[in-house]
Amino acid sequence: MFSRSLVMFLVATPIAALAAPGKSTTAQPTLTPQSSGTTSGLIAVSPVNPQVVWASGRFGTFVVTTDGGNTWRAGVVPGAEELQFRDVEGVSAKVAYLQSIGNNATDFRIYKTVDGGASWTMQFQNQNPAAFYDCFAFWTPNRGISHSDSVDGVFPNLRITDGVNWQDISANMPPALPGEGAFAASGTCVATQGGQNAWIATGASTTARVLATRDGGDTWEAYDTPLVSSPSAGAFTVAFRNPWNGIVGGGDLDPAFPNNAATATSSDGGATWTLTNAPPVTGAIFGLAYAQGAGNGSRTVVITANAGGAAWTPDEGDTWYSLPGVTGYWAVAFASPQAGWLVGTDGRILKISF
Repeated sequence: MFSRSLVMFLVATPIAALAAPGKSTTAQPTLTPQSSGTTSGLIAVSPVNPQVVWASGRFGTFVVTTDGGNTWRAGVVPGAEELQFRDVEGVSAKVAYLQSIGNNATDFRIYKTVDGGASWTMQFQNQNPAAFYDCFAFWTPNRGISHSDSVDGVFPNLRITDGVNWQDISANMPPALPGEGAFAASGTCVATQGGQNAWIATGASTTARVLATRDGGDTWEAYDTPLVSSPSAGAFTVAFRNPWNGIVGGGDLDPAFPNNAATATSSDGGATWTLTNAPPVTGAIFGLAYAQGAGNGSRTVVITANAGGAAWTPDEGDTWYSLPGVTGYWAVAFASPQAGWLVGTDGRILKISF
């Protein structure tokens, strides 16, 4: 669920970050612009390791680097030229998945390449006229889940277990709230961790929730969050650094309510959530990511809020530092604290290193 005609605003990207008002300075990340080889807007990013990174976006575009972003190669998936790839999952330099949205039901598709993007196979094409597939995430190269907005109180979600076939798991999902959906803002409304854990951030209804599974998608629980929720608001993005500790971010796309951007943390696997200190961004938090890989214990998180800015916290929201001028970026992801990437409008890519 997401506006397909959102207007972007761009400003110059400086290298240094400033501390939030009233906070002491700390070591700031290094920001290095990189050339993506495309001017198409980039919406999602997926590092495989510090050298191999995939990103995706508008007009059927994908980009990939195998040298840490020193050089990027851009391409367009044949037959998908009018689609937007709102999510990407990099597996290796050769293997990746893409998930698209468009104006028609059949524009919601999943593609896979096994030859570095030279060719793509369409694995799934939606036929449900009311479905809207927002994000997907993987546990392993062959095992993952894809999440759709609800249809008549049901989430028509998908699961893949063999790297080839996507199966409907709607019967496994909890009942949806009226109008409940997710936001295809950065490919991070679904997060996986370990071999069985996954979380889905939702909104667009009376309550912003997190749906959680501990068994690879066989069974799910739904938990309320304190984030604002409405047809234009909710939880947009979620990440977990281990099975129990995670963070969720969201806000409101309605420009009349610019001050609803918020994050909340959980220490019990998503069952309960506590608001953090307010992040220094406005609008809706499109994406967030831990700077350290899951399981390593780092509490450093970077958030993006498109025209509302970007910021980072070394302690999961107790203290925030703005990234001034870093505007128009949709997604952020890390291979390591020294190797993270933000992607955004006009094909812009920014490497971020702590």
